[in-house]
Amino acid sequence: MTSPIEPADLTLEQKASLLSGSDFWHTEAIEDAGVGSILLSDGPHGLRRQDGEADNLGVHDSVSATCFPPSVAVGSSWDPEVAARVGAAIGREARAAGVSVVLGPGMNIKRSPLCGRNFEYYSEDPLLSGVLATAYVRAMQAEGAGASVKHFAANNQETDRMRVSADVDERTLREIYFPAFERVVTEARPATVMCSYNRVNGVYASQNRRLLTDVLRDEWGFDGTVVSDWGAVNDRVAALAAGLDLEMPGTGGSGDAEIVAAVRNGELAEAVVDRSVRRVLDLVGRAVLPAGDIDPDEQHEVAKQVAADCAVLLKNDREALPLSPRSAVAVIGEFAANPRFQGGGSSHVNPTRVDAALDAIRELGDSVTYASGLAEDAVEIAGQADVAVVFAGLGERDESEGFDRESIDLPAAQVELIKAVAAASGRTVVVLSHGGVVSLEGWHDDVDAILDGWLLGQAGGSALADLLFGITNPSGHLAESIPLRLRDNPSYLNFPGESGHVRYGEGVMVGYRYYETAEVAVRYPFGHGLSYTTFETTDLTVTAIGDDSATVAVSVTNAGTRAGKHVVQVYVATSAAPVRKPARELRAFTKISLEPGETRRVELTLDRRAFAWYDIELSRWVVSPGDYTVQIGRDAAHIVTEAPITLAGDVIIPVLSLDSTVEQWFGHPVVGPELGALLAANLPDEQSKQARDSADWLRMVASMPMRQFTKLMAYRGVELPAESLPRLIELSKVGA
Repeated sequence: MTSPIEPADLTLEQKASLLSGSDFWHTEAIEDAGVGSILLSDGPHGLRRQDGEADNLGVHDSVSATCFPPSVAVGSSWDPEVAARVGAAIGREARAAGVSVVLGPGMNIKRSPLCGRNFEYYSEDPLLSGVLATAYVRAMQAEGAGASVKHFAANNQETDRMRVSADVDERTLREIYFPAFERVVTEARPATVMCSYNRVNGVYASQNRRLLTDVLRDEWGFDGTVVSDWGAVNDRVAALAAGLDLEMPGTGGSGDAEIVAAVRNGELAEAVVDRSVRRVLDLVGRAVLPAGDIDPDEQHEVAKQVAADCAVLLKNDREALPLSPRSAVAVIGEFAANPRFQGGGSSHVNPTRVDAALDAIRELGDSVTYASGLAEDAVEIAGQADVAVVFAGLGERDESEGFDRESIDLPAAQVELIKAVAAASGRTVVVLSHGGVVSLEGWHDDVDAILDGWLLGQAGGSALADLLFGITNPSGHLAESIPLRLRDNPSYLNFPGESGHVRYGEGVMVGYRYYETAEVAVRYPFGHGLSYTTFETTDLTVTAIGDDSATVAVSVTNAGTRAGKHVVQVYVATSAAPVRKPARELRAFTKISLEPGETRRVELTLDRRAFAWYDIELSRWVVSPGDYTVQIGRDAAHIVTEAPITLAGDVIIPVLSLDSTVEQWFGHPVVGPELGALLAANLPDEQSKQARDSADWLRMVASMPMRQFTKLMAYRGVELPAESLPRLIELSKVGA
């Protein structure tokens, strides 16, 4: 949507004023010029609209709104439809409240389980994160509110978040930390992209031209508004020049004055100001006026339905679940009565109501007793019941925006309680509530079943009760690995960094990519999730499409007695690339619903990017010619069927220089043979015979730049004709 007002209609001072907020949540209005103001509001899993005192840390109260499952839960749904339902529902509330831009979704990669804000992010995998975020943004914006995808880029910790430099190599940025943003920008066209607080390779994201202009706009075609995270701007003029349009919140006019002064003294071209003003005017043109009525009960029901798709059944021995209504059930733990259902900080929602699991369990069960967690009472009722259900997890003070966790362990008192209850009860079920990964060690083997609810929003209590009693069949799958030990995580030695820098030393080996490649055992792998029914996968076929793509088809059967949902996970493995590749990478997925005995043929496309890696020398995605294996995984660690495929890939003919290695010169399809003949012709007979007979000779000099190689040859008395190398360099350009 384009505003009828043009930058030329405004004075420089007026234009500068539009590039920062008028207050904490509104853009600046210029009434005389007909420019209105729009309202922006947190949050990714529910509106945090503030009418009174404003803040960006969730300290002050907000207007009541529906609290939907946070992204940590939606990620475990593996279902774009779930993400879309959340986005649409929040979009409806935004429209009714007159909110033009909702600050979400958060879509940073879960590099470390210690990140205090992981509850706001979807996954450790960029494909899963990107697909879910794209569905969320499309659905939200279809309701009229604009989305603000965040935080761009490499914002994977809270420690020193306002200034730490995330030092990340280019291939890792392209393959791990950029793709989710790239997918959302190119497929969903979000209204805004929010820059992060941190520096990326030494440059603040807010003034990083490579991020905000070269990549985001020039490569991905983003045509919306770039907005700062609240208080993220370090240098207003540098940020504007780099491509940051709107600084939030307002600065009392100081940033505006800096812009005006920079234009007046020639430091900044007014055309740069006009460019950002145009974008902000277009954003204001999307203004949402309060419209439509919201039924809190309907929204609550949506929250309950999506929550039921998000919980992950990690363990279910001895058919401990589902519970029978006739069983005597002992419910233990404070979270059963006072649930933990969201994270802390800027996304903290003031819910319209909250369902307690204890209340819902009492409605479904004939005999339910409860103890809040005192060990003596808990053990007593557990011993008298058929099954004990222990609610455990982390409190909001344990994980929040603004700080990272120091451990993934459950509180020691909870571990002791679980073990004591398990010793007294015939069957023990543990229900977990938490935003970041928690360790299951020290008690995992003592219990029969574990239902991981993560954070399920305000209706999570009712959803958990339905899952426990089998009214709903669990269908969630882990969107992040659960390690046996914190120190097994690939970022362990480099998180959260030191001296203002955090080195992403693990490169592309994030999460399951590392665990599977290094063969490091985990408690539960990425993609794991059980059901009350069983699924069988058969008849895999993989068909190449051209040189660099393929289609995958597989039959899935519900072999059990209950209707259920199954996630088809497609991974690709290869050693064809000349760079270190993970053992396998998720490249496609879909979630399907099957009745008992039903079989469905599922077809998925593996596009070029499913087989590609990012070549930092060519600055492009490359599909290497060679053999690939397409795998269908029960999860990232367990492959149920696989099929090979050979792709022609990309034929890369490199352009040579004197800095290219000997191996590159001799391996060049055009230059190599000529160079070999030229060298043989100029070597003395004895040296020529030694070179031909020595298998190690080329290996010894393979990595030597040609510049040094020619000097070495000259030292040995071999002078190549002066015109030969320049001629061969020109020859290498033919067909490149």
